[in-house]
Amino acid sequence: MFKQHRKKSTLRTVITILELIFHSIVRSIRSTHNNAFMAIAMNMLQTVIFVGAFYVMFTVLGLRGNAVRGDFLLYVMSGVFLFMVHIKSVGAVAKAEGPSSAMMQHAPMNTVVTIVAAAVGALYMQTLTMLMILFIYHVAFTPLYILDPIGAYGMVILAWFTGCAVGLIFMVLKPWNPTAVVIMTTLYQRANMIASGKMFLANTLPGWMLSMFDWNPLFHAIDQSRGYVFVNYNPHYSSWEYAFWVGVVLTMIGLMGEFYTRQHVSVSWNARR
Repeated sequence: MFKQHRKKSTLRTVITILELIFHSIVRSIRSTHNNAFMAIAMNMLQTVIFVGAFYVMFTVLGLRGNAVRGDFLLYVMSGVFLFMVHIKSVGAVAKAEGPSSAMMQHAPMNTVVTIVAAAVGALYMQTLTMLMILFIYHVAFTPLYILDPIGAYGMVILAWFTGCAVGLIFMVLKPWNPTAVVIMTTLYQRANMIASGKMFLANTLPGWMLSMFDWNPLFHAIDQSRGYVFVNYNPHYSSWEYAFWVGVVLTMIGLMGEFYTRQHVSVSWNARR
């Protein structure tokens, strides 16, 4: 009542929001473990286990002949890295605090900040994990050669972007039916173990089998990334533009749904969780 309010400049508002996003990113990263280094180490261990499991599976099943000519372990990592970026971003954005969260009672906190913080935090963790694993592999085992590192990382960004778009859809639906959305999110992440096509090359799949995977934007991102990583592979049956536009459409739908949910949200919805 007696407090004097001063109008903030646009620059000061932007700086305040960026500072809030930064602290939210740190909070989201540290939510997995109190020690930030341990959080990164645990993420690295999970990724290494995935790479090792698929390497053994390819070897045991005799599928190494279907890979690109070149470093076989790099072929496995090119699929696993994008898969991990995608599902981690889906999970992070889907779990971001929505309009009914208690955090929204603290100004200037809003859902845009929590969504951006969850998305950027997931990208930071996965990028750092990927770079550290590649550095260790390059130094300790064998020198790595990537045909187009910038293009390859661009496909990592694309996998992250589409994952955030899917996660945004789940986040919007969560206040309406939290239990069902948790199940749907888990099913989507598990389904991508196969549907992502990280074990196959699109150029080697028959037409009837290709139609089982080409709906998935992650499949296109992984296949295109291998075209940037290996000199001996030129993807013909995948398109990064398809994955990009799917991500754009899902993001627009998610933002419209988030606006609608925010207009109808009630604090009492938390009682259903």
